[in-house]
Amino acid sequence: MARGPQARDRDDRERDSEFVDKLVHINRVAKVVKGGRRFGFAALVVIGDQKGRVGFGHGKAREVPEAIRKATEAARRNLIKVPLREGRTLHHDVTGQHGAGRVVLRAAPPGTGIIAGGPMRAVFETLGIQDVVAKSLGSSNPYNMVRATFDALRHEDSPRGVAARRGKKVSEIVSRRRDGAGDSASPAEA
Repeated sequence: MARGPQARDRDDRERDSEFVDKLVHINRVAKVVKGGRRFGFAALVVIGDQKGRVGFGHGKAREVPEAIRKATEAARRNLIKVPLREGRTLHHDVTGQHGAGRVVLRAAPPGTGIIAGGPMRAVFETLGIQDVVAKSLGSSNPYNMVRATFDALRHEDSPRGVAARRGKKVSEIVSRRRDGAGDSASPAEA
């Protein structure tokens, strides 16, 4: 069935409306030419649906809006799915690395909020995480920080995935985690 341009535009708008995008960084670069300087802009954008899907993109153009549009398109092509515990935090602590950028992400109890710096905060807000503690070690370059955060999120695994890999039931894996947490909490109560 052939679809007209109006139907395609409507589908694109509906798909766009489900995503939240955040501009993380804009870099202005100058090229020196005979008549003076020619400026260009590079934009780093993070998009997500706030339900576990997130992506980032990088776009370059002579003007800021065009660079942002290109970065958003690149981010949309780059989406990853991240398993979340109770839809609010990570399942386990994880580290990620890209170049000199290294990040440590830790699951947090309800009410903690997002404790993370600039570029990482943008990733977590668009991802839909409400409670997380994150620390950036090494490079403070926004590009490296975002890529290191995505590296960490790619290594995030859910109990369902672990159970499937080991050929066990989810209840066996989750009960072990709860037993371990219960043992460490009991000495504090006494």
